[in-house]
Order: sequence, then structure tokens, then C-alpha cells
Amino acid sequence: MTATSLHPTPHETARRLPRDLALITVAIDALMVLVNLAVQLAPDTPEGAQMRGTYALPGVWIPMVFSLGMAWVLAAALAWSHGRNALEKRGVGSVSLLARPRLRYAAAYLVVLLLNFYALSPLLYEVQLLFMPGGRLQDVAGPSSMRAVMAVFVFLQSVAQLIVLVLGVWAAAWVALRAGRAAQLASAAEAPDSEDVGGAPPRRAVALVGAAMFASLQMWSGVAMSRWTSMGRGVDGPELLFAWMVPPLVVFGLAFWGGWLGATAGLARARPFRAVGASVLAFVLVQVSCIVIAIAWLYIASSISRSFYSPAGLIGFVLAFVLIYAIHVVALMRAATRWLYRRYL
Repeated sequence: MTATSLHPTPHETARRLPRDLALITVAIDALMVLVNLAVQLAPDTPEGAQMRGTYALPGVWIPMVFSLGMAWVLAAALAWSHGRNALEKRGVGSVSLLARPRLRYAAAYLVVLLLNFYALSPLLYEVQLLFMPGGRLQDVAGPSSMRAVMAVFVFLQSVAQLIVLVLGVWAAAWVALRAGRAAQLASAAEAPDSEDVGGAPPRRAVALVGAAMFASLQMWSGVAMSRWTSMGRGVDGPELLFAWMVPPLVVFGLAFWGGWLGATAGLARARPFRAVGASVLAFVLVQVSCIVIAIAWLYIASSISRSFYSPAGLIGFVLAFVLIYAIHVVALMRAATRWLYRRYL
């Protein structure tokens, strides 16, 4: 082992910052989940025994594991993007002068998670109790409309948690990447575009960030829907594991392909937040277009033929819709990436 590998230079350490921020994010998230589970599953308590029995059910632990995985991938992709963006905009020399950015990021992100776990989440749960059967708002809304009100609240709760996740990573990165006087002077004197920032090549970085964001958002929408619909009920064991594991991997592959086609090989810088913007734009367009197509198709098909709702007709519709979705993901991801990177290609 060489001395260089044992004692990396400040520039080498700076080039590893995006990867380190992503790893720190996942590590702190995992630590918080483990601590929370250890408290809930504490032995020698009736509540712990009950929770252990609940978490042992495949219908509970499978969605929970993949929901956590979705959040971790999303947070890690955003953290990596903040680090890579700092390297590309300020230059490696300027980032190398930052004072303990990893420690500052870890401390800030831990504070954000503590506030989320012990302040925001209990508050949202207390509000949710108002919409539950027997809650204070049941008499106001009426029993017939409580289901719709509850569905809207659960969806808004999922949106709020997503916003908190994004803002939490941003706040931690802002604390970690604030430049001191020396770093500001180095950034002003440096030409970042002429320097190798290391890490993944720009085209691959764009495709990876875009695919991770798109798959995470698609997974998030599935989790949000599963909270207030009967989707997935009656499915257990291997079928449930397959339903939660395979679709995100397929979506990631499709989005990566579209992002790769949209970025092209001549990209000089990853500009990761443009990849994030492309994935969000493509995600919204895919959902809207697929919903419109599905509604129009169902209306036309049911008007033309009554056999549409037969098992064969529904299976054919599902298979055709899966193909339409796959084509939309690749095409719209490619178009969104090419549009946002058009001035750099």
C-alpha cells in the first residue's frame, strides 16, 4: 500500500466528498431506524412483544423495508448531488479548504432527523387521529365523507414527509458546504471547468442520478397510494416481495436508459441538479400522460365492447399499459434530460 493511499491529498479527499455525503446520509438514516426499532421492540414489555409480532408479518415488514430503501436512495442521491455540484461550481481546490464538511453535514443531518422523528412525525400522527373513526372531525365531515378526507390527508402527509426529506438534505448540505474566506478566494481564483472533479463520468452520473430520483419518486407514489387504498391486500409472502422489489428495479433501468440517451457522450460536467430536474419533470409527465391514456382507453374500450372487463380483456389491458408506461419513461426521460442539458451538449 502506497503512502498516497494511506494519506490522501486534500484534493483527493475533496473529490470523495459526494460519495462520502451519500454514505453518511444512509448511515445516519439507518442508525435512526435501528434505534427507533430497538425502542419499539424492547424485550420484557407487552408492547415490544406485540410490535415484534406485527413486524413479523410480510404485509408489514416488506412495505416498510422498501419504503425505507426508497427514502434512503432519494436522500443519498440528493446528498451526492450537493457534493458534486460544489466540486463542479467551486472547484476541487476551494472544496478542499472547507473545514470538516463531513462532520458538519453529519451533525446537521442528525439534528434534522431528530426533529423529524420526535417533533414532526408525532405532530402528524396527532393530526391523523382527528380523521380516524371516532376522531373530532368525524362529526364535522360526516361518516360518508370521512374516507375521502382521510385519503386526502394521508396523501398530503406523504407529500409533507417528502418535502421534509428534501429540505433536510439541503439544510445539512448548506451547513457543510458553507465556504470560509480562504475557500471563497480559492473559488474566485480557480477555473473549475478546466479541472477534473473525479467520481463518475458526467454522462453516467447524469443517468444514475436521474434514474435514482425517478425510481424513488415512483416508489414514493406507490407507497402513498398503498396507504389509503386496498392495493396489495390479499397478497402475501413471495408475491408481495416480488411486487415491491421488481418494479422499482425495472423503473430504474428504464429511467437510466432514457437519461443515458438524453445526456450523450459529449457532456463535460454532470450538473447534477439538472438531472434531478429532468427526472422530476419526466416523472410528472409520465404520470399525467399515463393517467390520461388509461382513462381514455377504459372509456373507449368499455363503450365499444362489453367483453373488455373479462379476464382476458383486463390482462391484455394491463400488459399493453405496462408497455406504454415503459415507452413513456424512456422517451420522456430522454426528452427532459436533453432539454435541460441542451446548452451543454
